[in-house]
Amino acid sequence: MTQSVVVQVGQCGNQVGCRFWDLALREHCHVNKKGLYDEALGSFFRNVDSSNELHVLAFYLDLNPQAVLVDMEEGVVNELLHGPLHDIFDSTQLLTDVSGSGNNWAVGHMTYGSAYREQIVQKLRRAAEHCDCLQCFFLIHSMGGGTGSGLGTRVLSLLEEEFPEVCRIVTSIYPSVEDDVITSPYNSVLAMRELTEHADCVLPVENQSLVDIVTKIQHMSHGGKPGLMIKRDSSIISGQGVLVGAERPFDAMNNIVANLLLNITSSARFEGSLNMDLNEIPMNLVPFPRLHYLVPSLTPLYTLADVYIPTRRLNQMFSDAFSKDHQLIRADPKRSLYMACALMVRGNVQVSDLRRNIERLRPSLPFVSWNQEGWKTGLCSVSPVGHSHSLLALANNTCVKPTFMDLRERFNRLYRKKAHLHHYLHVEGMEQSCFSEAITSLSSLIEEYHHLDVNKGTLMHDTPRLSICR
Repeated sequence: MTQSVVVQVGQCGNQVGCRFWDLALREHCHVNKKGLYDEALGSFFRNVDSSNELHVLAFYLDLNPQAVLVDMEEGVVNELLHGPLHDIFDSTQLLTDVSGSGNNWAVGHMTYGSAYREQIVQKLRRAAEHCDCLQCFFLIHSMGGGTGSGLGTRVLSLLEEEFPEVCRIVTSIYPSVEDDVITSPYNSVLAMRELTEHADCVLPVENQSLVDIVTKIQHMSHGGKPGLMIKRDSSIISGQGVLVGAERPFDAMNNIVANLLLNITSSARFEGSLNMDLNEIPMNLVPFPRLHYLVPSLTPLYTLADVYIPTRRLNQMFSDAFSKDHQLIRADPKRSLYMACALMVRGNVQVSDLRRNIERLRPSLPFVSWNQEGWKTGLCSVSPVGHSHSLLALANNTCVKPTFMDLRERFNRLYRKKAHLHHYLHVEGMEQSCFSEAITSLSSLIEEYHHLDVNKGTLMHDTPRLSICR
């Protein structure tokens, strides 16, 4: 049995992680009617009940998530420890401080990274030792704050150092242009260099894209479109899980990211006719080591109250996955170049449905010339709670370039004036060369995507062609 460990860093990382564990437990409760500890639960949970049985009504009490929670402020983790999820975590999984990183990447990465290095490594090793066959680390963090960007990327480098053979998949929440953290462009660019060098693949999610999606859903749920009614208890837009009480303002946004994680881990947690191994994601979707940023698209984002013809709804789900309205970053993949694409389907969907929709959509999706068959597919038989089926698309697409260019421009606007630079340079171990190296790394990454666009997929003349298995 293969297992994975989730590492949550910073306020955002822990809030999203909390939503993930809540919704994951809801799914397992829905499927595991007898309340017995089984292989599906064992992929992300340990059974701490020696009787090897769980009571359905108190399903979560005897489970311990395979997770490490890190934050240099106590607020979010303390809220979790005093909330409905408090029984499933123990103190050995948690690491907190009181003062925070002050929205400063250098404080998180260098000050706290050095001070807590041994404790972090110890907790990671302990989590790994509980796994019979450790398959993957999932890191959840934000890019704009100090702890998420700084300490989060320090944890990433420690994972590579301690577990070099274990896959590292990172979910990174990027700040919006109107972010209230004025130093977020510095933090994001400094973190980008670490993500490019140390992650196996990164799933970028933009805050503004999440806001746009939630706003659109709220508009539709209040009769924004005639004949289209949205259920209030959608598993995407509702925080009303088995463990949660009142919904908080950011729960709807966090739920979208949590559902991204639910879908990407579904093959590891449940049976399916064509399950996708987590290691297959970077293996099949990353032809060039640095170009490992996979654009996620999730559908459905809401539950319709009316019922369409199943085939039509299924076809629409595949079409939506390639629509810019369903991307978790603001991008239109159809106007850019695909290197590879994974489709992870859940529910009562047949392989024939999958292939039929790929053939239907293929003519409209521009793929690199050397990987026209660059599709990776997975089918999990267990659908999300509240839905008959769902689809997560992960696209290695050059459409991430504008997002990175916009981030570079925001960085340069601050850096040209040396604004707020002294806050970073006062941190022990931080030098101005760190900024120049980080922006050079980002510019190089942008240039590599640009060359792919211009040359229709050819990065360099001597690049070997890549064959991706279906």
